[in-house]
Amino acid sequence: MTLTKIIEASRAVLSRRTLALLVIALAVAVAIGGATSRSAQAVLPALPNTIQQWNKIAEDTVVTSGAFQGEGEVYMAYVSTAVYDAVVAIQGGYEPYGPGVNAPAGASVDCAVVESAYQTLLHYFPTNATLSGFHADALTALGGCSSASGVSGLAVGSAAANSIIALRTGDGRLTPIGTTSSFATKAPGPGVWRLTPPAFLVPQTPWLGSVQPFLLKRPGQFQPEPPVPLTSKEWVRQFNEVKTWGSATSTVRTPTESATALFYTANVIRQFNIAARDLATARALDTRDTARLLAMVNTVSADALMSVLNTKYQFLFWRPVTAIAGSGVCPTLPSAVTADGYGPVPGFDDGNAATVEDACWRPLVTTPNHPEYPAAHGTNTSAMAEVFTEFLGTDEIDLDIHGFDPTKAPGNLDAVHHFDTAAQLREEVINARLWGGIHYRRSSEVGVHLGQKVAHFGLNHAFKTTH
Repeated sequence: MTLTKIIEASRAVLSRRTLALLVIALAVAVAIGGATSRSAQAVLPALPNTIQQWNKIAEDTVVTSGAFQGEGEVYMAYVSTAVYDAVVAIQGGYEPYGPGVNAPAGASVDCAVVESAYQTLLHYFPTNATLSGFHADALTALGGCSSASGVSGLAVGSAAANSIIALRTGDGRLTPIGTTSSFATKAPGPGVWRLTPPAFLVPQTPWLGSVQPFLLKRPGQFQPEPPVPLTSKEWVRQFNEVKTWGSATSTVRTPTESATALFYTANVIRQFNIAARDLATARALDTRDTARLLAMVNTVSADALMSVLNTKYQFLFWRPVTAIAGSGVCPTLPSAVTADGYGPVPGFDDGNAATVEDACWRPLVTTPNHPEYPAAHGTNTSAMAEVFTEFLGTDEIDLDIHGFDPTKAPGNLDAVHHFDTAAQLREEVINARLWGGIHYRRSSEVGVHLGQKVAHFGLNHAFKTTH
């Protein structure tokens, strides 16, 4: 089903629900307004406004659910588009993402933001025990949303949430979270992807590449050229470069380069939502522009990661650890391949006499459990660079990005890299994935080009001004 047909179908659903949602919103507002205590406000994220608070609540909900990064961005996009549609329904200025909802004059934007985010999250994460507490605390902070303005705002938020839920029903998302799926395989042989050490995890969310995009016309709308042949001089160059620079025991990679490789092991959902919130605060963005930026970040990221997964599972190109370890057996490490159904143990040689395998070679960064080409981080990071460029109207993004600091606790985002320009961000992620040993340089270069195209197309077809 195309996005246009989904939108048309959801309009009918929304019109039948609007009156019921108004009644429900009134009941919720009165009940919560009379039953909650202002002493519970402290549990809300310490952020400047309701938009940022509920973006952080959504981020925490999605990440702690265990959703993979591309899978998680689908859920982030659901929430951010619902919030965006609720805000522009009241304040105008930009086209809605979905069918749009009617907003009574004077409806509270803050009450609409809270309700749209809460109802969307509750629909997709009904067992999350913290959401009702956040909801109650948020409404208490707003005086219960029991005034005429508040009740109208709740109704707008509920309508926006239900609009997005209806719009995205049947979009191809699979559950439960973390589900793998079947995909068309290739005959085992040199160059063909297989499961990677140390855990040999099942393929990560192949189905994501077939989900209906948020902004693109169809999955796989942009298709890169194939990887280079294993007989080519370019393949030899790529092989030798990642073998030298990406090894866990590399003697040429500097400590700074190693730290940069590890910086990009941070969760991308957190990285770029933090960056967007920081930008909104630093530039004193109003409610409407903050909602728009966060919707742009998450829909583009979702589409970028759908696009790259779509391509990865078509080319099924092998990772450096598989190519470099090849058919040898390391006396001090387990085999780099296993009886995974994708080929023999120990493995395949690339057949090129100019490359020298090393059965004991392992990358600095653990190889993600999906095919090599093109690079997902290159695609997503480049797409985010384009979002910030187009939102700000300049390549000089002047942006801080948070990432993993290897000297601190697991999962931290305490390291901060500053980027004056989008080009600097793209260059760093290309190098980082090479230094980490998990991508050939060309895979990231092609990913960067793909991400930029996805973002540029998407942002030229959504979130546009109405005047």
